Amino acid sequence: MTGVAHDKKSPVLEVAGLCVHLGGTVALDSVSFSLSRGDAVAVVGPNGAGKSTLFRAIAGIVDIASGNIRVYGSSPDGHTCIAYVPQSSLVDWSFPVNVLDVVLMGRTRRIGMFRRPGRADRRLAYQCLEMVNMEELAERQIGELSGGQKQRVFIARALAQDAEIVLMDEPLTGLDVGSQEGILGLLRGLTERGVTLLVSTHDLDVAAKQFARIMLLNRRLVAFGSPAAVMRAELLLPTFGGHASVQAVAAENGGSGSVVVYDTCCDGGEAGGENAAHADGSLPGHAPSSTSEARSER
Repeated sequence: MTGVAHDKKSPVLEVAGLCVHLGGTVALDSVSFSLSRGDAVAVVGPNGAGKSTLFRAIAGIVDIASGNIRVYGSSPDGHTCIAYVPQSSLVDWSFPVNVLDVVLMGRTRRIGMFRRPGRADRRLAYQCLEMVNMEELAERQIGELSGGQKQRVFIARALAQDAEIVLMDEPLTGLDVGSQEGILGLLRGLTERGVTLLVSTHDLDVAAKQFARIMLLNRRLVAFGSPAAVMRAELLLPTFGGHASVQAVAAENGGSGSVVVYDTCCDGGEAGGENAAHADGSLPGHAPSSTSEARSER
């Protein structure tokens, strides 16, 4: 089974005037942006901002009211290069499949819905598990894994799919620092392979330090650009409203000052609230990743 041919002269992903209505409510309103090969974008915004809806619209799971989405110049329909990883809370972890089965699901759109994976598909799936240091757990039931291990398996599935656009909805939520660093290292590996990433997160510190571009969303596209351009009090306070606290930090040693923003939209609810982001104009950092870290998740 082959997907739609790619027009390499067109943007990898182009969204223009996108509007989505859910249950009579405007979930997204006139959202427009475009991404190139290897872009890594953190999508931030308060609860109900439309982050998940944006991903589901790109993946073709929800209908759009108006506007259009183009993948390499054509409609997303028929493209096999888009991998969507939903929030962990939306996945049925009791489903009776093992780790290797989940990765093989990435081959479905390549080989066809009703064809069984062949020996070559299984070999590729195992190789993808090796790339994320999960090959030793290939026969383990997916629900028995830790949060970080589950995200590694989903990344392996995207690799098996040969995905060129990966949409990950809150992949770091509920993970400890070591597991987060391991997943972020794998995501950097994807972009080095030319994969285009959209990753939603409530952790503004991670967004500012680990991603070259940030999309600030609140049903409309509030801002899109570098961390220095987006992580500004005048943009974040109106977006997060009463769920944000901003504190100015004085400049030191002749350098520029910074702004610390606390996203408290998840207090008492989702994990990931009360995170600080420093918009001081510095380049995003790079957290180390190693095989030993990956093993520690097990």
